[in-house]
Amino acid sequence: MLHATLWQANGDLARACLELPFVQGLADGGLETVAFKCYVAQDAFFLNAFLRAYALAAAKCERLDQVATFRDLMGGVLEELELHRGYAQSLGIDLNTVAPLPAARAYTDFLLRVAWSAGVDEIVAAMTPCMRLYAWLGIELTPQLHDDHPYGDWILTYADPEFEALAKGLEMLLDDTATDTPAVREAYRYAMVCERDFFAAPMAAA
Repeated sequence: MLHATLWQANGDLARACLELPFVQGLADGGLETVAFKCYVAQDAFFLNAFLRAYALAAAKCERLDQVATFRDLMGGVLEELELHRGYAQSLGIDLNTVAPLPAARAYTDFLLRVAWSAGVDEIVAAMTPCMRLYAWLGIELTPQLHDDHPYGDWILTYADPEFEALAKGLEMLLDDTATDTPAVREAYRYAMVCERDFFAAPMAAA
């Protein structure tokens, strides 16, 4: 299937994300709070753009079953944003005044450009890596959970079977709407590069 082919082809970038100091800090609980605060603010900024990209993709669909899938995916983003609002409240972050870092701005600019100008196939190819990577990271980091883990909620959110179901739903949509073209491969690959840069940014900025 196309989703499996693309994930396998970009396994180097998935592993690069896993090995980043930021992600390893999430895993063992040693991540400095200032870096996590930076990440939460940047991810909230990103998720607002991600939500708009889903809406634009849904508007381009002619099949109601595909629209329904995007509806479910948008619901998942809204739940993530609720999680971030909880983090923001506890960490003293004002999500209304977030200044995006270059990595976040590059990622959202790319997603929204594709969402406005490309077909559903390329839009889904650009959005699938985020969902699959987070679900994969959740599973990969779960074995390091321990009592009073400061980032346990984050890990469990993305290791949850409900999040996995959303990721699989988007992958099935990719298989349904796209073919293995250079444009689709490029969109998927660039999104994975953006993910790596996004996860690296909080440590550099903290």
